[in-house]
Amino acid sequence: MSNLEAAPAETVCASTVQVRSDVQVIVPREVPLGGPRAMTVRRTLPSRERTLVGAWCFADHFGPEDVAVSGGMNVPPHPHTGLQTVSWLFSGEIEHRDSTGAHAMVRPGELNIMTAGSGIAHSEVSTPATTILHGAQLWVALPDESRNTAAHFEHYVPDGVDHGNATVRVFLGSLAGDASPVSTFSPLLGAEIVLEPESEETFAVDPTFEHGVLVDSGDVLVDGTPVDHGAMGYLAPDADRIRIRNRGRGAARVLLLGGTPFGEQVIMWWNFMGRTHDEIVAYREQWNAEVDHTRTATHFGTVEGYDGAWLHAPSMPTSRLKTRG
Repeated sequence: MSNLEAAPAETVCASTVQVRSDVQVIVPREVPLGGPRAMTVRRTLPSRERTLVGAWCFADHFGPEDVAVSGGMNVPPHPHTGLQTVSWLFSGEIEHRDSTGAHAMVRPGELNIMTAGSGIAHSEVSTPATTILHGAQLWVALPDESRNTAAHFEHYVPDGVDHGNATVRVFLGSLAGDASPVSTFSPLLGAEIVLEPESEETFAVDPTFEHGVLVDSGDVLVDGTPVDHGAMGYLAPDADRIRIRNRGRGAARVLLLGGTPFGEQVIMWWNFMGRTHDEIVAYREQWNAEVDHTRTATHFGTVEGYDGAWLHAPSMPTSRLKTRG
C-alpha cells in the first residue's frame, strides 16, 4: 500500500534533537486512499506534531477490515524514490510485485522491505485467501548519501522471543536480546510487542534513539501516559528504558519504532521523496511519461504480472515545494 491521495499535501520532514521530558501523544488522522471503495487508514506520521521518528517518515495503520465489504487492497503499479517501504501485517495476506523482479507474499509476522533508491515501481494486492486485512504500512527516509542506491527487496520472518510477559518480534534493529539481520541505511528499530493482559514490561533501548510506540490494540500506558488505539506515543532521546503497560483484560499489541534523529530535511510529495521542488517535478514527469508510453527509456522499470492500469501521478500543487526549518 502507498499514498493514493488524489491531492497529496507537501510535507517537509525535518527532525530536531530534544531532551527527553515526557510522552507526546500523536493522535491519528483518518485518510481515505483510493476511489469510491477507498481503504481508510489512520496516519500518525507525518503529523503537525512530528514528521519523523528517527528515519521513520510515514506510518499508516489500517484494519481490521472485512474485505468482502471494503474490497480489500488493490494498489496498481506506482513509483517510489528516496525511501524504503516496510509492510507488516497482523492478519491477511498481500501479494507484492516490483520492478526488480521480486514477487513475494507478506503474511502476519513477516517483513517485506523494499528499497526504492533512485527509483522503483511496485504493486500490492490482497489475495483471495484474505478475509480480514489488518496491519501497518511504514516508510523510512534514506539519507542523502544513500538515496540513489540500487533498488532492491528483502523478505524476513523474525522469531518471536519472550521478554517477561511479552512476546517480541524484531524486524529491524535489536531489542530484548534479539536482532534482525536486515540491513538499514541509518540506525533503526522496528519491533512488534504483544503484552499479556494486565501486565507491564520494561525494555532497554538505545538512549541516542527517539522512539514511537504505535498502539494497535489494548489499554496501553507508555511510561505512564495513556496512548489510545491507533495513536503513537513519542519519546525523545535521552532515556535507556521504555515502560509499556497493558491495563486491559485482553492482550495488547504495539509497534515500537525508533532511530537516531535524522538530521536532514526532505520533501515528501505523493510517493516521491526528494530534496528540491525541481527534483520532484522531474520524478513525476518521468513516471507519467513511462505510464503513457511516451518515453521509451525507463527509470522506474516494469512490474510484471499485474493485470490492470498503472497509476498516474496527480497534478503538482500550484506553488513551488519549498524546504523549511
